[in-house]
Amino acid sequence: MPAASPITAIVVAYDSAEVLPACLSALAGEGVPAIVVDNASGDASATLARGLGATVIANAHNEGYGRANNRGAASCATPYVLIVNPDVEIRPGAAEALLAAAERYPDAGMLAPRIVEPSGRVFLQPRSLLSPPHLNRSGAIAVPTGDACLPFLSGACLLVRRELLLSLGGFDPAIFLFYEDDDLCRRMRDAGHALVHVHEAEAGHGRGRSTAPSPGRRFKARWHLAWSEGYVAGKYGLPRPAVAKILENLAKAAGYGLLLKSEKMFAHAGSAAGALAWRRGRTAMAREGLEALS
Repeated sequence: MPAASPITAIVVAYDSAEVLPACLSALAGEGVPAIVVDNASGDASATLARGLGATVIANAHNEGYGRANNRGAASCATPYVLIVNPDVEIRPGAAEALLAAAERYPDAGMLAPRIVEPSGRVFLQPRSLLSPPHLNRSGAIAVPTGDACLPFLSGACLLVRRELLLSLGGFDPAIFLFYEDDDLCRRMRDAGHALVHVHEAEAGHGRGRSTAPSPGRRFKARWHLAWSEGYVAGKYGLPRPAVAKILENLAKAAGYGLLLKSEKMFAHAGSAAGALAWRRGRTAMAREGLEALS
């Protein structure tokens, strides 16, 4: 990449000190400057990021993935932003390949590299709750052998035209966690912009390593997953999550509690609680004490 890169990377960190050095070093190797938006980490994420040359926006509270990315995008001035999870390492040449593809496909609103997991599996996200039923086909997913338009791209690594992102309002600020990338992809497509999988660009992704796990975080994650599912269903006029599923999760939580399997108990309890909260009209931001924030 040239010295004055047209790309700024936005990395949202939350207790991500274990994986940030590799992520930021890979970006630096591509000549891509990084803004780390630290969501009130309890570890050394912010200090590490500064030491590695990144600009740091230190949030006083954990504002969630979408809002934090919006803050990063609003604070930079480059034509493109590269949204990167802290457990993602872009491979050599990936930034240039993404930028070349953006110039090659001017109708593309967002572009994503091939995302390769530690097992060597290429992760794709062509199915979604927000996708038309005819696109949500069961069975194995064929990995593209070249550039391809897809109905959805993973939010783990996305190149986005900054002005377009801002014109669409960025990520939906009502969503704290989960489905925010699906929602943005849906709005991009509805606005007439293609979503392009770029074959020549590659990034490694250590899935689930962005934040250290704990039973409390498992409950919170599943709460937000269930709440966000209800929220986006309502937003796009899709069927509401079934009451039977809530009851099933409550029963499973009780069963795993009796078996002293705390991680599974917290997971199913979180799913039931998040769905119930959405049905009762409680917002994700209210749960996190963020409603007063802009």
